[in-house]
Amino acid sequence: MARSTFEGPILSGDNRFGPLRDVGYVDLVQAVDINFTNTTSGTAGYSGGSGQFVWGNGVPNVPGQLYTPSSSFSNSGPTTTTPTADSTGTSGNLYRGVVMYLPINSNINDIFVDCGVVPTVSGGTIGTVAVKVGNAFNTTTYAGITTVSAVGRQTLDTFTDAQFAAQSATSSDIQNPNLGAQPTFFSQLVFTVVIPYTVAASTLTAGKFYFTVRYTQADGNIGTTTTYPYGNFD
Repeated sequence: MARSTFEGPILSGDNRFGPLRDVGYVDLVQAVDINFTNTTSGTAGYSGGSGQFVWGNGVPNVPGQLYTPSSSFSNSGPTTTTPTADSTGTSGNLYRGVVMYLPINSNINDIFVDCGVVPTVSGGTIGTVAVKVGNAFNTTTYAGITTVSAVGRQTLDTFTDAQFAAQSATSSDIQNPNLGAQPTFFSQLVFTVVIPYTVAASTLTAGKFYFTVRYTQADGNIGTTTTYPYGNFD
């Protein structure tokens, strides 16, 4: 079975000519599901572990690499980073999450965070679970959820003006490490689940989350008569 990839946004519509031209961008979607009881890489629902987030485009889930956001070119490539390791004392935070890579300047249209099972720990008491959506670990560049307390689709906190602006054109965060002196860049999207505990906890015993982002790969050239003509010409 053949496999192909493409570079650039997709147009869809049925009227490519004239003042009532109705073409538009096709939305793209990335989604990753994690189950805190699954710590086996390469299986459905793998959730990573202490200091290790998940990448879903490995199909199924595999360990994901986080990077320090930077739009500057470096011959050594992007700078790697890791999530904060789980606390081990009588109180602290446990972190689980997902990293996705998007085309730069993507327009984020929807962010969905669904909870299938509210997290629990053995030997400890869970505090208020939160979710942060940003371009780096534990940040809310794009969105946040202050409290996750029940199963179901979670309500995002009210967006700030800065978050609206960030969603309209995702930032240039990661230099493609494979292109050497011909750099291209990606946007990094990180879902961080923050799980505080107030009594000594040993391990996570439950928790399921479903993360989805729907976005448009924008291109300012679409619709011009030079780069993308208005119709097909033989």
